Amino acid sequence: MNAKKLTVIGLVTLVALFFYLGMNAYQKRVQTVQDVQVKAEQTRLVRMHSPIFGPQAAPVTIVEFFDPACETCRAFYPLVKNLMAQYPNDVRLVIRYAPFHPGSDQVVKLLEAARSQGKYQVVLEAVLAAQPTWADHGQPNIETAFKVAERAGLDLVKARQDIEKPGMQALLQQDIEDLTALQVTKTPTFFVNGRSLPSFGPDQLAALVAEEVAKANR
Repeated sequence: MNAKKLTVIGLVTLVALFFYLGMNAYQKRVQTVQDVQVKAEQTRLVRMHSPIFGPQAAPVTIVEFFDPACETCRAFYPLVKNLMAQYPNDVRLVIRYAPFHPGSDQVVKLLEAARSQGKYQVVLEAVLAAQPTWADHGQPNIETAFKVAERAGLDLVKARQDIEKPGMQALLQQDIEDLTALQVTKTPTFFVNGRSLPSFGPDQLAALVAEEVAKANR
């Protein structure tokens, strides 16, 4: 390999290194800004209307900003469920809605209608399982999601009536206002006892939960 090629390779490597370091520094700055904002806006993390899984008085709270059309939310759902099974008395999950994808707002309202019928979790899991069939980000087939919910046991006639109630839009609007104030820009976004993940990933989530559980049990 001649000197010219070595020089080019060296320059490319150097540029890639600077890009990597720059991205890391940028992500840390973004996280720091968000952490400051979350600390100042703690009351926006959990609302009275928020769906909750797990013990109400659990010492560790995972808040997940969630979009039912988000593939990564779908992938994380069983991971979060396993974490809760690992700490059945110590961890609760609070769902906040972040309907970033087209049509997600209607599926959020569908989930809330299912909650009023006592079928939230079963409909949530059915909708997530069928996500590839309805959550096309260009042209979502929301009616398919509704039919999936019906097959899961939802009274669809009543659900459609409930979806039209003014309170549904007010609930959704509150979550949107909160995610905007907390600078949530992607899904899923997790906070564990008000702390954001040091970097995104299932291992990071599990480690942060384990740390907060250990603190709570000292």
